[in-house]
Amino acid sequence: MFIDWLTISQVHDHDLPIVGNIVHLTVDENTNQVLSTSRPRFKHEGSFSTSVTIHIQGRKIRVEGNPSRVGRLDNLFGHATIEQCVSVYNGLLREYGLPGFTRCTRLDIRQGVSGAKSGDRVADGAKIERIDLTTNFALGEGNVLAYLRGVSSQRIGHSIGHLYSNGRTVDWTPKGNGKGGRLQYRKAYDKAFEMELNSLPKMKRAFGESSEEYKYVKRVRDYCAQEGVVRLEQELKSEFLQREALCYWGLFDERRLAELHSEFLKIDEKLKVTAMDIVSIAEQLVAEGHCSSLRSARTTASYALEWMSGTSNIDFTKSQVKTHAALLNRIGINIRNACDTSRFAPVFVRQCREVSKSALAVPLWYQRANHLQQVAA
Repeated sequence: MFIDWLTISQVHDHDLPIVGNIVHLTVDENTNQVLSTSRPRFKHEGSFSTSVTIHIQGRKIRVEGNPSRVGRLDNLFGHATIEQCVSVYNGLLREYGLPGFTRCTRLDIRQGVSGAKSGDRVADGAKIERIDLTTNFALGEGNVLAYLRGVSSQRIGHSIGHLYSNGRTVDWTPKGNGKGGRLQYRKAYDKAFEMELNSLPKMKRAFGESSEEYKYVKRVRDYCAQEGVVRLEQELKSEFLQREALCYWGLFDERRLAELHSEFLKIDEKLKVTAMDIVSIAEQLVAEGHCSSLRSARTTASYALEWMSGTSNIDFTKSQVKTHAALLNRIGINIRNACDTSRFAPVFVRQCREVSKSALAVPLWYQRANHLQQVAA
């Protein structure tokens, strides 16, 4: 697991140096008193077409971007800890004479507020407002599209899988329409295709097709295609981080982030049926101990076939239907979702898992992020 995006902020107890020539003032019209100041957010433009946004508002600094991409040609592999990411951001802030982010040591109630809630607390260090957790899997060349079709049939809690029309990306949202919720946003996509669409054109425009930079990124793209790389990402948003007490850097155990990400990575564990017929479904139900006999398993399997036929007559208010639906869900068939036979292909997914589904190895020629040259504040 590594971090693919980080939005972090900190309120300092002193005035901040002036950066740029524009300042926005909020003034009381009656007294002419300056109530607050802010400066327009600006982008730190790094090498290789990377940028990080810095926003100063009063004594608050907010930085957002992809720290694993700063100063690098690609981000196939990136920084694995918040400290490494913060060290990158602090290096950028030093260039502008701004103070860096620090770990929290305590939380205080905002002065003058009685009956304060959690949102009224203020920390003496950095607050995380968004963090994206990422893992690469190698499925083997030619298996990516089948895998994505398969996992798109699965739900994550109340979120429904949505397969993009090009078949290269799946995301999970409450309504299954590609519009993320307010707490989390999860997706899986074809990394080689994404690089072909975004990274390679940028390198070609910036350095030319015969440049070493373009050739290197093309080599990374080719490696992703050869290994059949699928990237799984989940975005943890501000409200979720606050609810789970994961927002104040230094006051939570970062292993909790790894646990949350591990739960997401289990999305494909139910994809075990080898053929969509009543015999194989029934056999799978018995093999896993969900049904005690083939006779009862065939009854359960018949609901899957009825679902695949597109019927709308399955009555989920009946207790026996709920029982059969729950049994089928345990082997990766969710009959509460509308069946799209063009993408419901668990047979292919099982083949992918048996051929090669493993954490992607870092090739010897790969240019790693050199966070050791950065010093955390």
